[in-house]
Amino acid sequence: MSKIEEKFQLINEAIEILQANVKCSSLDALIETFDNMLDNGNVHVEDGLPDEETIQKLTKLYQQIDLASLSKEERRALLQLSLLQVYKKEKIQANHQMTPDTIGFLLAYLIEKLVTYKPGIKLLDLTVGTGNLLSAILGTLENKGWDDLALYGIDNDDTLISLASISSQLMESDTKLVHQDAIIDLQVPQVDVVVGDLPIGYYPLDERASAFETTAKQGHSYVHYLLIEQALHQLNDGGWGMFVVPKGLFEAPEAKKLLEVIQKYGYLQGLLNLPQKLFVSENSQKSILIIQKQGATAKQAKPILLGEFPLMKDRAEFVKFLAEIDAWKAQNFS
Repeated sequence: MSKIEEKFQLINEAIEILQANVKCSSLDALIETFDNMLDNGNVHVEDGLPDEETIQKLTKLYQQIDLASLSKEERRALLQLSLLQVYKKEKIQANHQMTPDTIGFLLAYLIEKLVTYKPGIKLLDLTVGTGNLLSAILGTLENKGWDDLALYGIDNDDTLISLASISSQLMESDTKLVHQDAIIDLQVPQVDVVVGDLPIGYYPLDERASAFETTAKQGHSYVHYLLIEQALHQLNDGGWGMFVVPKGLFEAPEAKKLLEVIQKYGYLQGLLNLPQKLFVSENSQKSILIIQKQGATAKQAKPILLGEFPLMKDRAEFVKFLAEIDAWKAQNFS
């Protein structure tokens, strides 16, 4: 950790120097700093900026940071710390926030348990954001021997796609990132697994939403409903979808249609609440929705997997809960 802290301070210094000279936001300076380091420490110059003195300062800092001397996870930790520092300085919109590692680890655990691994398995993050969720899943699965994964990420925000690209490069992953609206026809192949920390709210383009069965009868449609439906169509037969959703996903009156669509094309296999203490209030608590597309050897699990993850630090309770998931899996998918 001392090594990470030292490197973080150097990166923070580089970001501040670049921001002051180029007159840009902290987030833009962060993206430029990591892009420079990933380009063998070459400082990108546009319209004469940064100036020569700044280039020399940055080059020296990049040499001290030396990304090549760090492991993949250490590099990812540096990006996380740097992003959190930027969040403190600037008011970042909600959809620019990182998905916490804890959620990535839990999703990776569920993928490992429920998905049959084979080389070349295709995994898509439908709302890739900063890329932290996908990178956390990748790192965890690689540690379990899951090599040769084909990864895809989609987002309609160019800043987030830039961050996801940096995250992918730091993890030495050949993730194919697509800058597009995830509600229209996707520019990626059919996949075996879809994940996503789904945005919550209304989708503003009613004409596009009208092509979906989960579209609202009146007014705007819920974007997370549309994305879950889109995921079902993008999955291969028997494929799995795992999504971070509001805890009360099926409590809204409109949720009846979502449930009908899930049951039409797939199976609702589980709904696991994330630890309440991870969230600022009970109203903001999230869950992991587990669905499986029909076809192949897919079938409805009985019973549906329900429960709430204990905090990881409550080791005995956490291990007990994982054992319950193992028993449910053995009962339904052995």
